[in-house]
Amino acid sequence: MKATARISPEDYILSVISPEDRLEAALKIARETFKKTKLTVRDIEKAVKKARRKAYEETQDQSGR
Repeated sequence: MKATARISPEDYILSVISPEDRLEAALKIARETFKKTKLTVRDIEKAVKKARRKAYEETQDQSGR
């Protein structure tokens, strides 16, 4: 019997590249995505901090604080 696994290309790529390469890829995508907007670096940094704070609070709530 032949076993086959169904793995999405995105999951495979994320599993084989280093965290540094993932970060670089994410920054490159963000750069291209926001290139034609009027957002400033400060706007993006504020949004990142807000998202991280929310994610941290959710993990704290799940762990029972």
